[in-house]
Amino acid sequence: MIGVCSLAGGRYAHRMCRSIKRLREGATPAPSEEIEAAARQFVRKISGFTRPAQHNEAVFNEAIAEIAETTAHLLANLEIRGAAPSLANS
Repeated sequence: MIGVCSLAGGRYAHRMCRSIKRLREGATPAPSEEIEAAARQFVRKISGFTRPAQHNEAVFNEAIAEIAETTAHLLANLEIRGAAPSLANS
């Protein structure tokens, strides 16, 4: 899902949210590929780099891995009221 960016001080804020899609659909777990893609897009947006320079590649990839891990943890542990339990949590 494409997010709607908010106004900041009467001007449009940078459009960080434009390509990051919603990863949770009820109790259905998000595929790890989608979680990593969202983490990569987030790091690209906040760093300002589509691809890091060679000297920044390790920290860029480390940030992607950390954000993907945190996102997977969040999604796996959210309590979704009214949703059928997922097979992963059984």
